[in-house]
Order: sequence, then structure tokens, then C-alpha cells
Amino acid sequence: MPRATAPVARRAVHEVRIIGGQWKRTRLPVADKPGLRPTPDRVRETLFNWLGQDLGGWRCVDAFAGSGALGLEAASRGAAQVLLVEQDPELVATLRSVKARLSADTVEVRRANGLSVLKDLAGTQQDLVFLDPPFDADLFDKAVAAAVPTLAPQGLLYLEAPTAWSVAQAAGRGLELRRHIRAGAVHAHLLGLAAGAAP
Repeated sequence: MPRATAPVARRAVHEVRIIGGQWKRTRLPVADKPGLRPTPDRVRETLFNWLGQDLGGWRCVDAFAGSGALGLEAASRGAAQVLLVEQDPELVATLRSVKARLSADTVEVRRANGLSVLKDLAGTQQDLVFLDPPFDADLFDKAVAAAVPTLAPQGLLYLEAPTAWSVAQAAGRGLELRRHIRAGAVHAHLLGLAAGAAP
């Protein structure tokens, strides 16, 4: 008698964890979707060491939210407003579920195109904009260009990309490169408005 074939199990949903603030160690589900690549814990830890551990009062936008790890990390550390923007309906549903579970009143989840939302937010004086678009979408320059007009004078821009942005490349967008690290295939950049540049 032939052996019964076991049903093929779906790949398990992965998880990342919030690493600091009021929701420290909270697990966030990461769906098994092409192009979804949450910021590694080590990179997020480095980023929030750069930013400082307390983001009290900050206004933040996570324009390509995915798992929400970046924006929720900011909210966990006291950000006053965090907008999570995501196009995928399944990911949006997950983000809304996490928001409800955490009673994260300072977090807004919006199903929309990240570039379109950034353009609509021009002049809104954001303190921090996270840009982590899909690596195969070639949206990096467009996303940076759309994000710059949203920034407050002292605002910061975090960019993840598969290649390093040079000082000259940042300057071409009115930015200065404050910090950069490489972790595997990820280049993480912290950028601010260059002296004399108008947001």
C-alpha cells in the first residue's frame, strides 16, 4: 500500500522584534512575500543609536512600511505621530492588527502608494522619514526626491538601498550624508538637509 503523501505546509510566517522602548521584545509577523525584507535587528539597533533612544514628540513617516518594523520602533520610543504607508492589502491588514494589539494610538496605517503620499506630505515638517522601498523597484532616487520637501529644517531621512549613496549623490538632492553602514546586502544611510538647503 503506498504511503500517503503529507500535505505541503505553507512556509511559516517569520517574525522580527521591536528592540527598544515601551514595546520592547514585541514580535511582529513578517509575511512570506516576494520583496518583503524587514530591516535587520542589528541595523535597526544601529539606526536608533544614531537617532537617540527617545524620539518623544517626533513626527515620522514610514513610506514603504512592509512589516512596520521601522515605524513601530519609532512609536515604541515615543514618537508623537507615525504614519505607516503600505500598498499590499494583506500587509495593511496585519499592520492594523498590530496597531490594535498594541493600542498604538499615535500610529496611523494608510493603504496607499508611498511616493504619492510623500508628495502629498510636502511642507508638513516631518522629523524623520523612513525609506526602505523594494530593492528591485528602483525607486530610491524618486523616493528621496519626494521625501525631501516633507522634512522639517532639522529633519532626517533614513534610506536603505542595495548600493551606497555617495556624498555627491546626496548633495545632488540637497542632503548631507550623516551616517552610513553596510550589513550584508543592505546599505543604511542617515541623511539630513544640507546647510542652506530649503526643505
